[in-house]
Amino acid sequence: MEPKNLAGRYDTPNIEWSRVTATLDRPLTQAPGTGGPNRHTCWLATIDADGSPHVTGIGAQWEDGAFWFETGRSTRKGRNLARDPRCTLSVATEEFDLVIEGTAELVTDPAVVARLATVWAEGGWPCRVDESGTALTADFSAPSAGGPPWHVYRITANAATALLCTEPGGATRWRF
Repeated sequence: MEPKNLAGRYDTPNIEWSRVTATLDRPLTQAPGTGGPNRHTCWLATIDADGSPHVTGIGAQWEDGAFWFETGRSTRKGRNLARDPRCTLSVATEEFDLVIEGTAELVTDPAVVARLATVWAEGGWPCRVDESGTALTADFSAPSAGGPPWHVYRITANAATALLCTEPGGATRWRF
């Protein structure tokens, strides 16, 4: 991991990656009044076929040192990722704003899908593994996720940037 201080001219130290992950390891809910700028929303940016950006709010989960999300393969983000897996995910917390750059990989391992279904269910979305064993179903999901089945994706980060919103301030970029 290679950190770069983006706020050196202000004489602020690098942000420690462990500080970022410690915050992410706590649940980041999307309920109003629970943090961030009143709540935490993750934003996923993918690349449309014509090269233009597509950004949409998603319910991402930080687990095992990575962000995970689910969506239907026929959604715009699902089609974009099938064609080009490069993406960014951003989230605002009370301490910092964070952007993760990387690639999203479709996860089909039944054990991993089942584990993530349990994580999401414990977090309040009552999803379950569908009959294929490689996707999720539930009585409801976000309208932008399309209809079931919902497939699980893991973002493998190659870079991240955090901007502290609290004292002492600072901005750091990491390459992984």
